[in-house]
Amino acid sequence: VQLQASGGGLVQAGGSLRLSCAASGRPLSRYGLAWFRQALGKEREFVAAIGRTGTIYYADSVKGRFAISRDNAKNTVYLQMNSLQPEDTAVYYCAGRLYSEGSGQHDQYDYWGQGTQVTVSS
Repeated sequence: VQLQASGGGLVQAGGSLRLSCAASGRPLSRYGLAWFRQALGKEREFVAAIGRTGTIYYADSVKGRFAISRDNAKNTVYLQMNSLQPEDTAVYYCAGRLYSEGSGQHDQYDYWGQGTQVTVSS
Protein backbone atom coordinates (compact mmCIF):
# COMPACT_ATOMS: atom_id res chain seq x y z
CA VAL A 1 0.00 0.00 0.00
CA GLN A 2 1.15 3.56 -0.73
CA LEU A 3 0.37 6.30 1.79
CA GLN A 4 0.15 10.01 0.99
CA ALA A 5 -0.08 12.50 3.87
CA SER A 6 -1.43 16.01 3.46
CA GLY A 7 -3.00 18.86 5.37
CA GLY A 8 -0.05 20.33 7.21
CA GLY A 9 0.62 24.02 7.39
CA LEU A 10 1.27 27.03 9.59
CA VAL A 11 -1.20 27.79 12.36
CA GLN A 12 -1.22 29.99 15.45
CA ALA A 13 -1.23 28.49 18.92
CA GLY A 14 -4.72 27.40 19.87
CA GLY A 15 -5.67 26.72 16.28
CA SER A 16 -6.64 23.53 14.51
CA LEU A 17 -5.56 21.46 11.54
CA ARG A 18 -6.78 18.22 10.03
CA LEU A 19 -4.25 15.89 8.49
CA SER A 20 -5.25 13.31 5.93
CA CYS A 21 -3.48 10.17 4.81
CA ALA A 22 -4.80 8.66 1.62
CA ALA A 23 -3.98 5.08 0.73
CA SER A 24 -3.70 3.50 -2.68
CA GLY A 25 -2.93 0.02 -3.84
CA ARG A 26 -4.85 -1.96 -1.26
CA PRO A 27 -7.98 -1.54 0.87
CA LEU A 28 -7.17 0.47 3.94
CA SER A 29 -9.62 -1.61 5.95
CA ARG A 30 -6.99 -4.35 6.24
CA TYR A 31 -4.51 -2.10 8.01
CA GLY A 32 -3.82 -0.72 11.44
CA LEU A 33 -2.79 2.90 11.01
CA ALA A 34 -0.96 5.47 13.03
CA TRP A 35 0.42 8.97 13.08
CA PHE A 36 3.93 9.71 14.27
CA ARG A 37 5.79 12.99 14.38
CA GLN A 38 9.37 14.10 14.36
CA ALA A 39 10.51 17.51 15.49
CA LEU A 40 13.80 18.96 14.31
CA GLY A 41 16.65 17.31 16.16
CA LYS A 42 14.40 14.87 17.99
CA GLU A 43 13.45 11.24 17.60
CA ARG A 44 10.26 10.17 15.92
CA GLU A 45 7.44 9.85 18.45
CA PHE A 46 4.06 8.21 18.51
CA VAL A 47 0.97 10.41 18.27
CA ALA A 48 -2.09 8.22 17.69
CA ALA A 49 -3.10 4.84 16.29
CA ILE A 50 -6.28 3.19 15.12
CA GLY A 51 -6.46 -0.54 14.76
CA ARG A 52 -8.03 -2.50 11.94
CA THR A 53 -11.17 -3.00 14.02
CA GLY A 54 -11.24 0.54 15.38
CA THR A 55 -9.32 0.39 18.67
CA ILE A 56 -7.72 3.77 19.30
CA TYR A 57 -4.58 4.80 21.20
CA TYR A 58 -3.14 8.24 21.91
CA ALA A 59 0.09 9.56 23.27
CA ASP A 60 -0.48 11.27 26.61
CA SER A 61 0.74 14.56 25.16
CA VAL A 62 -2.16 14.76 22.69
CA LYS A 63 -5.03 13.14 24.60
CA GLY A 64 -8.08 15.36 24.63
CA ARG A 65 -6.71 17.55 21.81
CA PHE A 66 -6.17 15.20 18.86
CA ALA A 67 -8.55 12.67 17.34
CA ILE A 68 -7.70 9.91 14.89
CA SER A 69 -10.35 8.45 12.62
CA ARG A 70 -10.60 6.39 9.49
CA ASP A 71 -12.95 6.28 6.52
CA ASN A 72 -12.46 2.93 4.85
CA ALA A 73 -14.80 3.87 2.02
CA LYS A 74 -12.50 6.78 1.15
CA ASN A 75 -9.36 4.79 1.95
CA THR A 76 -8.24 7.62 4.21
CA VAL A 77 -7.17 8.09 7.82
CA TYR A 78 -7.42 11.48 9.51
CA LEU A 79 -5.84 13.28 12.42
CA GLN A 80 -7.89 16.18 13.76
CA MET A 81 -5.62 18.40 15.81
CA ASN A 82 -7.14 21.03 18.09
CA SER A 83 -5.65 23.42 20.64
CA LEU A 84 -2.32 23.22 18.87
CA GLN A 85 0.75 24.36 20.73
CA PRO A 86 4.26 25.29 19.55
CA GLU A 87 5.55 21.97 20.90
CA ASP A 88 3.32 20.20 18.37
CA THR A 89 5.53 21.58 15.60
CA ALA A 90 6.96 18.63 13.67
CA VAL A 91 6.81 16.64 10.48
CA TYR A 92 3.84 14.30 10.81
CA TYR A 93 3.96 10.85 9.22
CA CYS A 94 1.23 8.31 8.68
CA ALA A 95 2.09 4.64 8.91
CA GLY A 96 0.38 1.33 8.30
CA ARG A 97 0.71 -2.34 9.11
CA LEU A 98 -1.34 -5.13 7.60
CA TYR A 99 -3.89 -6.71 9.95
CA SER A 100 -2.64 -4.70 12.91
CA GLU A 101 -4.81 -3.64 15.83
CA GLY A 102 -2.56 -0.63 16.38
CA SER A 103 0.73 0.05 18.11
CA GLY A 104 2.71 2.95 19.43
CA GLN A 105 6.00 1.44 18.30
CA HIS A 106 7.26 2.84 15.04
CA ASP A 107 9.19 -0.34 14.21
CA GLN A 108 5.87 -2.22 14.07
CA TYR A 109 4.85 -0.41 10.90
CA ASP A 110 5.83 -1.48 7.41
CA TYR A 111 4.41 1.35 5.31
CA TRP A 112 5.06 5.06 5.69
CA GLY A 113 3.82 8.21 4.03
CA GLN A 114 6.18 11.00 3.06
CA GLY A 115 5.34 13.35 5.93
CA THR A 116 3.63 16.70 6.15
CA GLN A 117 5.00 19.72 8.04
CA VAL A 118 2.98 21.23 10.87
CA THR A 119 4.24 24.50 12.31
CA VAL A 120 2.55 26.16 15.28
CA SER A 121 3.51 29.74 16.02
CA SER A 122 3.24 31.27 19.49
